[in-house]
Amino acid sequence: MKRFYKDVTIEKTELGYHVALDGRPLKTQGGQPQVVGSKSLAEALAAEWAEQGETLDAARFALRDMADYALDVVPATRSEIIAKLLRYVETDTLCYRAGPDEPFWHRQRDVWDPLVEAMETREGIKLERVSGIVARPHSPKTMKRLRARLEDLDDFALAALEQLASLAASLCVGLAALEDDADGEALWAAANLEEDWQVEQWGQDEEAAERRARRLGEFLKAMEFARLARG
Repeated sequence: MKRFYKDVTIEKTELGYHVALDGRPLKTQGGQPQVVGSKSLAEALAAEWAEQGETLDAARFALRDMADYALDVVPATRSEIIAKLLRYVETDTLCYRAGPDEPFWHRQRDVWDPLVEAMETREGIKLERVSGIVARPHSPKTMKRLRARLEDLDDFALAALEQLASLAASLCVGLAALEDDADGEALWAAANLEEDWQVEQWGQDEEAAERRARRLGEFLKAMEFARLARG
């Protein structure tokens, strides 16, 4: 689609901030006003429009797409999203380890234990770690606390967390990525520890490397969205 506007502005309303193109307020892809509570997020959304060239590139609207999802989809599907996120912790990547006699187990322990322990301290829970593929369920108390934690998130944080946990296959990594001091590169490396270990043993596959880099970009963008939405 050709660029159809000249001026990109931000306007404040009683409900928050919205982006306007040539004075016309934007709507979400679902058709409702795209109003966000954070000026920082509104500025970033405006920048996506202002930085477009003569032809609009949909791939450069990542923040817009997440904002629209938070406004159009999350309010009506919060319970389903929370149930999905709780399933990630039931099979959390960081809780399933190799056998203690395997060299990879030591790498997992060194990289993953600090993240798991930080989450346990932060959330007041206990996560079960296992070696092998046989599941060991977390306690009802842990699951109840995590459910309450997720229910307390606003729609924008929940939208970001859904993407973060999905990309990392880990609620532990996803929640850590919402923290103010989160290191996105380090968290992504932790989520991809097994893949990177295999690369060390057998070499790099170009297609897999490109996929990893693309998904890292998506992970960092979701972190950026969460940070901007907090204002």
